[in-house]
Amino acid sequence: MASTESKRQQRFASVIQQDLADIFQREGMVWAPDTLVTVTRVRVTPDLAIARIYLSFLNAKNVQEAIANIKSHAGEIRYKLGSRIKNQARIVPQLEFFVDDTNEYVERMDKLFEKISKEPRQED
Repeated sequence: MASTESKRQQRFASVIQQDLADIFQREGMVWAPDTLVTVTRVRVTPDLAIARIYLSFLNAKNVQEAIANIKSHAGEIRYKLGSRIKNQARIVPQLEFFVDDTNEYVERMDKLFEKISKEPRQED
């Protein structure tokens, strides 16, 4: 999938990911108390107007509540991002937040494989 993105999109996504990671590290507790928020992936549209940010939540009591809270503060987060990237970008992209549930998926698969490996093997 990455091959369809231009180098410019990838560079811009990388800058956004690093800056947002820093913002969430410093101020994430405000939007998601007692939760470690990690920016796992950023995808940017070809016109760089929209950034899709994928987040994972560690220790979240309610992931849906945490993402909803972050979405409700998207304007504030975008403003903070804007003050960091203003010298590198003409526009500050609109931010869309999504839950990255890859880790949960991997954990579920690990548990399944573990369960399967413990089952007695059938002899032919």
